[in-house]
Amino acid sequence: MRVVVIGGDAAGGSVAANAKRTNPALEVVMFERGDWTSYSA
Repeated sequence: MRVVVIGGDAAGGSVAANAKRTNPALEVVMFERGDWTSYSA
C-alpha cells in the first residue's frame, strides 16, 4: 500500500512519520513544490 503526502512542511512530515510508525510496510511518498522541506533532527 502507498500513502502520498502533498506538502513537505511540518504537518506533512508529521503525517508521513505517523503513517510509517503505524504501518512500517507502507510506502510513503512526499511531494513538495518548493526547494526546501521542513525537518527536525
